[in-house]
Amino acid sequence: MSGTVAQEIEALLVEAFAPTNLDIINDSHQHAGHSGDDGSGESHFTLVIEAPSFADMTRLARQRAVIAALRDIVGERVHAVAIKASAPAA
Repeated sequence: MSGTVAQEIEALLVEAFAPTNLDIINDSHQHAGHSGDDGSGESHFTLVIEAPSFADMTRLARQRAVIAALRDIVGERVHAVAIKASAPAA
């Protein structure tokens, strides 16, 4: 897939979870010059995702599911992600 890493993250998460809310926040500027900054401007992200499929999952299971959906992006092309995953309020 061509495009930015953020666009790839969005496409993968939409495909995997059909979220009702998704915010992808690029935090890379806060880590410029630090460990893990590769100079790409896309090394650190915060992901805020709300999806019905998270309803019966623990916080840890949600985070693992998001990491799995992102395939090789985390650890290979992105140094760090902070994940805030939740289910829609009942």
